[in-house]
Amino acid sequence: MPNPARILKPVNPFTGEPAGEYSFQDFPQIRAAVGRARKAASVWRGVEAGQRVEWLRAGFQYFEANRAAIAGDITRQMGKPVGQAENELKGFFERAEYLLDAAEDVLAPEILPEKPGFIRRIEHAPLGVVLIIAPWNYPLLTAVNGVAAALLAGNAVLLKHSSLTPAIGEHFYKAFGRLGPCDDLLQSLVAGHADLGRAISECDIDHVIFTGSVEGGRTVQLNAARRFIDCNLELGGKDGAYVAADADPARAASDLVDGAMYNAGQSCCGIERVYVHADLHDEFLGRCQDLASAYVLGNPVEHATTMGPLADGKSARTMLRQVRAAAASGARIAAGGGIREIGRGVFFEPTIIAGADNSMEVAREENFGPILPVIKVGGDEEAVRLINDSRYGLTSAIYTSDPERAERFAAAADSGTVFMNRCDYLDPALPWTGVRDSGRGTTLSRFGFYSLTRRKAIHFRVG
Repeated sequence: MPNPARILKPVNPFTGEPAGEYSFQDFPQIRAAVGRARKAASVWRGVEAGQRVEWLRAGFQYFEANRAAIAGDITRQMGKPVGQAENELKGFFERAEYLLDAAEDVLAPEILPEKPGFIRRIEHAPLGVVLIIAPWNYPLLTAVNGVAAALLAGNAVLLKHSSLTPAIGEHFYKAFGRLGPCDDLLQSLVAGHADLGRAISECDIDHVIFTGSVEGGRTVQLNAARRFIDCNLELGGKDGAYVAADADPARAASDLVDGAMYNAGQSCCGIERVYVHADLHDEFLGRCQDLASAYVLGNPVEHATTMGPLADGKSARTMLRQVRAAAASGARIAAGGGIREIGRGVFFEPTIIAGADNSMEVAREENFGPILPVIKVGGDEEAVRLINDSRYGLTSAIYTSDPERAERFAAAADSGTVFMNRCDYLDPALPWTGVRDSGRGTTLSRFGFYSLTRRKAIHFRVG
């Protein structure tokens, strides 16, 4: 009989019904998985980059053939509306295609200028075994950044998904568990925090990619430091946007409300505060109120639903506390502001807060919910100063009709990505990175490959 304490039983956040049953792997089992990964890596690294690309393309066909089932599992296990789950698959393939198309060129040896009597080049050697710890909010998108780049670069992967979305880990295993000559090239782990932390600090793992909370990232880095291995950390965000005096208020409101509310606000790069020039403030605020009131909360399997339940209903308490504290300090709840229960699901209403300021928790600390504080400012310098007044720095955005104003904003903004007239989007050709408590390291773009390889200098005397 299996030990009930070693069984994971995720629950559908809307129906409250079981969403699967999975066995936890204990530390000896994880250590054995690392050993199998090491064996696979020793073979896979010898496969030419072009051949890796072809086998990975074949693996991605699994996701194409099973689109409906995968979208259904996302909705069932974390409550994302099915239309948004289908959209996640579109983004998943966009990122995969970029990485597949770029891999061979990026990973090719760099030949140095000719030097008589010598052969000199720089190779991008695989690290070996990469552990990827993926979150529940975008279980496909966050995982593919690391999985595709790691495998294309010649590594083996251990993939640990959130306890809310283990079904997605199984899909990755079915696609990439065996490729070409390699068994166990990707293994899906279901593991507790303590066993996983011990594996990072004791097992033969070469690199860790973690997406999650600041505290989780701190724990990962401490465990990795015990073995001097590197880690890539994508952590929290409190992303700020500025609507300048020359912006189109209708376009800005449409983008920024969607950037705050999409996926019920459960996004590290979602918009969590917006600074609006005084000349546009009232019009912008009114448009935001109208947009927030138009969301349809309900059963996420229905295409008419535009906001599903929170993946973890307990998180609504943090959201409600921030909203009430802001109101008690003089802000005004212009839309939403409360918790709703529909079916067995816990929802937080799409919320617009007027009259907030940077001293309030709702403008300073991540809430991972559909809440948008709208803050009036007098100009560009004040806006960028307030956006930078944060312990986070994942993305920032400016809405303006003047590219030169956007360039000045970008030069002053302390964030990994700066947008003009858009937000909450990852272009796979651009590096995804953060500053301060938003993390360290890079995924996507050519630089994502470089973080999953080490430079090997070839220095031959031949004359």
